Amino acid sequence: MADASPSDLDPIPRHRFAMGRGLNWLVTHLPFLWPLLRSPMRRFFDERAAGWDERTSAGSAAHLAPLAAALLRVRPEPERVLEVGTGTGAGALLVAREFPHARVRGVDISPEMIRRAQNRIGLDPEGRVAFKVADAANLPYEDESFDLVVQLNTPPFFAEIARVLRPGGYAVIAASWGPETPFYTPDAVVRRGFRKVAIDQIETGGAADGTYFIGRRSS
Repeated sequence: MADASPSDLDPIPRHRFAMGRGLNWLVTHLPFLWPLLRSPMRRFFDERAAGWDERTSAGSAAHLAPLAAALLRVRPEPERVLEVGTGTGAGALLVAREFPHARVRGVDISPEMIRRAQNRIGLDPEGRVAFKVADAANLPYEDESFDLVVQLNTPPFFAEIARVLRPGGYAVIAASWGPETPFYTPDAVVRRGFRKVAIDQIETGGAADGTYFIGRRSS
């Protein structure tokens, strides 16, 4: 399904679409409730990890299009990049291809997703790309660790992104199908959330059926 669009995929059950929207709203408006949701969300994605790429077209050109378009606007090339909510790793591997000298890390709350992501790279003696199980609300990295933090189809924890982002670093929030993406955060919400943590909007745009938001932390 290299060029899949939403109409090519199995219809998303209405209750799951509503769940995704509800989760995004809670994370972006009431992040203190996340500890109540963490375990159920981990189980949800663990149970669906098998066959995830086939069902969602993750890794297809259309799925990655908005993230790819946003990465073209990130200059100079970052040295260290983090993908939050990496799933099976397609976004992190795209970043690694776009920035061949960067060290890329991908994290996800689901151990099953991370296991599949790790299988995609096998042994990496140089350690340029690595995956780890981690909570997006409590990332296992020191302050100002990354030049670029990206997310694709996942709700952003604004304060935590800002904490691990270096001054002058970029944040990219992308949605494969724009407003039709279950886990979708509107630009206005992203802009407001990042403004509170000193990350300013640089650009918004679209590619294929998707959308992206680019912010930059104040130097």
